[in-house]
Amino acid sequence: MGLWDSIFDWLRSLFYKQEMELSLIGLQNAGKTSLLNAIATGGYSEDMIPTVGFNMRKVTKGNVIIKVWDLGGQQRFRTMWERYCRGVSAILYVVDAADRDSVPISRSELHSLLTKPSLTGIPLLVVGNKIDRSEALSEQSLVGQLDLKSITGREVGCYMISCKDSVNIDLVIDWLIKHSKTPN
Repeated sequence: MGLWDSIFDWLRSLFYKQEMELSLIGLQNAGKTSLLNAIATGGYSEDMIPTVGFNMRKVTKGNVIIKVWDLGGQQRFRTMWERYCRGVSAILYVVDAADRDSVPISRSELHSLLTKPSLTGIPLLVVGNKIDRSEALSEQSLVGQLDLKSITGREVGCYMISCKDSVNIDLVIDWLIKHSKTPN
């Protein structure tokens, strides 16, 4: 039966594209737009300007079309996060792992967001960006400082990445495709 399943999956992939919708959130200057560019093109630019409000971009990876809401991380835009996270396939939360002063704020914003009933059950992938910098936290330290182990009722993952050096970007994509919630 395994051979027939493989053939069927291959044929289906020729005609059928899986669609996902993601919200890309985190504090300002965490690297959200840089991550989106790394996923979409593999490119990186030092000269990124802050996202004002939000951007939407569609990215195709294999037979998966990913619609990404890239939301501004400044304080005035954080109230929008819940609205753009409702009904998405997954939430991708970016943390600047090299900015140790911002981690407690990032933790507070994340946990506050996840208390919203409209977001119950949506998978969460936290990525610690900027591991190319010497002051970056380790994955274990980031998980502890963000208190990720206390988050229940949803799938939670964590990867350490560098958008600048394209480190672990493929793991992020693989996790999102594998763990994303199918829209109802």
